[in-house]
Amino acid sequence: ATPRGAAAATRLLGASPRRRQAAAMASSEYMHVMVEGCCHGELDNIYASVKEVERRRGVAVDVLLVCGDFQSLRGEADYDALAVPAKYRELKTFRRYWTGEAVAPCLTIFVGGNHEASNQLGALFYGGWVAPNIYYMGAAGCVDVGGWRLAGLSGIYHGRDYHRDHYECRAAAPDLRDAVRSAYHVREIDVFRLALLGAGAVDCVASHDWPRGVERFGDCDGLCRRKPHFRDEIARNDLGSPAGEALLRELQPQHWFAAHLHCKFAAVVPHGDRTTKFLALDKCLPRRDFLQLVAVPRRDGRSGPPEISYDPTWLAILTATAGLG
Repeated sequence: ATPRGAAAATRLLGASPRRRQAAAMASSEYMHVMVEGCCHGELDNIYASVKEVERRRGVAVDVLLVCGDFQSLRGEADYDALAVPAKYRELKTFRRYWTGEAVAPCLTIFVGGNHEASNQLGALFYGGWVAPNIYYMGAAGCVDVGGWRLAGLSGIYHGRDYHRDHYECRAAAPDLRDAVRSAYHVREIDVFRLALLGAGAVDCVASHDWPRGVERFGDCDGLCRRKPHFRDEIARNDLGSPAGEALLRELQPQHWFAAHLHCKFAAVVPHGDRTTKFLALDKCLPRRDFLQLVAVPRRDGRSGPPEISYDPTWLAILTATAGLG
């Protein structure tokens, strides 16, 4: 999976002339963030690809940001909490990082998708460490990484469950046949909480689903040529998440990264005096565009690996809305 992913990652989103790119990448005022699409448990291959990019570009990646379907499976007991057909049940390589046999070479942050060990991630509803140096952002969350403010929204949209609370977390004996899927459906309360952060207040949003309608701001014709089955959904204005669309309109971040639809797609979304650079990436497979290297501002005034910390405003929002669900 290394060559194509590494080559794709050497192009910055919204690329400016090569000299300006090189200057930004070399500056200590910037962090090197490697964005990855769907992980599907392929941590060893992803980290090997990151290492190859570092070799080619002569940079050290500070943060790996994974946009869902992480599949943090610790053992076969987690299969019952994974919403995939039995033939796709495979532990892959996360277990090595969970047991300590291997250690993530850089700070790794991820949001959840629709193929996750929902028992483990449900126990980390507000976010937490799934393994040393690997942090899950929770159902929704906001953290500070080296002064870069990152918000995350896990899961995918489903209208049936959107207005419900997170009943799966409280039920004494949930029906696993239903809960294993509803657990990864985005809820209105989480979108509401993230929207309270305010327009322009976060630098980046990571999600699994695309915001609905974002294809209008990129090469939609090219997307349809690569994915002809998207045409009907686009015609119905049904490609992507209406919850993500609303959140994009409210937060107006500089960057928004996503995955889920297994293709690379870039767009620039205008918001009056602001714009959002949107990028979706593919899953980790040979000859797929699943990585992108991005330089983002570092504002903590430090050198060395960036630290992750809780966002005070986000903690205040969680406290103020604790009774809502």
